[in-house]
Amino acid sequence: MAVEIGGHLDLEKFIRVARNKEEASLSAAAEARISKARGAIEKIIDENRKVYGLNTGFGKFSEVVISNSDLSELQLNLLRSHACGVGKHLSEEEVRGMILLRVNALAKGHSGIRPETVRQLLTYLNKNILPAIPEQGSLGASGDLAPLAHMALTLLGEGEAYYEGRLMPAREALRFAGVEPLSHLEAKEGLSLINGTQAMAAIGGVALYDALRLLKIADIAGALSLEALRGIRDAFAPEIHLARGQRGQIASAENIRKLTENSELLTSQGEIRIQDAYSLRCLAQVHGASRDALDYVREKLEIEMNAATDNPLLFGDRVISGGNFHGEILAQAFDFMKIAIAELANISERRIERLVNPQLNAG
Repeated sequence: MAVEIGGHLDLEKFIRVARNKEEASLSAAAEARISKARGAIEKIIDENRKVYGLNTGFGKFSEVVISNSDLSELQLNLLRSHACGVGKHLSEEEVRGMILLRVNALAKGHSGIRPETVRQLLTYLNKNILPAIPEQGSLGASGDLAPLAHMALTLLGEGEAYYEGRLMPAREALRFAGVEPLSHLEAKEGLSLINGTQAMAAIGGVALYDALRLLKIADIAGALSLEALRGIRDAFAPEIHLARGQRGQIASAENIRKLTENSELLTSQGEIRIQDAYSLRCLAQVHGASRDALDYVREKLEIEMNAATDNPLLFGDRVISGGNFHGEILAQAFDFMKIAIAELANISERRIERLVNPQLNAG
């Protein structure tokens, strides 16, 4: 069953499309929102209203008015000028995730893109056409202009793409997949395709899913180490962790208790020793802190996965310039994720040392 885009997208649905290659479809409500917003753009053009990125230049040229006859060329030139990434290409799941998140952002109906352009992106997911997108080039503070420009150019048959595992010119990849490239872009469409945080969100989404899996494995590995070293179960008694009140710590301690519930190897306080080393006794405190950190990252990422990050944004017939493309919230969250995973690795390394050191492992 295809993942429907247009409602709430969570991490699990993201992975179903990005990693598991499930198909995606656009909800009827999303189609209606996109069409309505495009109608508002057409009305603005007909009324000759001056709107940033629609009939003006970009950046310091925002006061320069562009004639209606040049609006399509303006959007194409925007993509060509920003497709300047370098380095090796993003992975298949990162690119698929990026396309999915861009479609979901456009499905909010605040961008003014044509429905057929969004459907072309959906075709990429369902036929597994993967634009070749260099890893380096995004500024972050201006969103992911460069990576998204590489993605968007392929819609017109420019740039490169992967199809069935082979890198080739985008036009050739589309031909092999039986897809016609778009003949042109209309007013604002280029800007709508590249303004946002979908590259960093996709990369972070893949990393977060794996980090959450590592967190589960860390508890299992910690429980096994406790058994091998005949650790003291009292350190995981619920009253200790409830006395502190940290949710992640409480959850990790409960998990360790469940994993070691029927263990005949764990000991009681004073049976062999009074207390264990930090790497065993503080397992729930360290794992719990990482659990809380990853919960925070998930919260912020899932909000961003469902955000309208274009600029300017349409609200009815009102167009407002803002800064929803700024990547600060994700940058801070992903730094937090790195710290959380590093701490899991640190305490794991200390347990390994204890396991293999004959002076610490009681033989």
